[in-house]
Amino acid sequence: MDVPTRSSRGPNPAAGASVLLGLAALAAWPAAIGAARYTDRVGLVTALLGALPLGLALGSVALYLARRARLRIQRTIGRSRGIRTAGFGRLLGILGICAALTGGLALGFYGLLQLFAR
Repeated sequence: MDVPTRSSRGPNPAAGASVLLGLAALAAWPAAIGAARYTDRVGLVTALLGALPLGLALGSVALYLARRARLRIQRTIGRSRGIRTAGFGRLLGILGICAALTGGLALGFYGLLQLFAR
């Protein structure tokens, strides 16, 4: 086709969604700590155990959406926008997964300390 189509010039919603989910993956741990601090119904370890799979899942979906956005940009030969947004969403997804894994290690060592303290 000589003329670009309407679908090839539109925004890239997967890129923006990857940024939002990457931010949510990073915010899972502070939100769990805040929930444990400001409510009496949830303990800190329980809240962090809930934030671990949430952070991993949100970070993984952010990475998937960033990859999907980059593939759309390649398919449209750069006419679709959002290459920097997709890269930023990828970075946030990686950081969210790293934060979840680091928190999981911390919880694991805490469990070992509790086990051997008895």
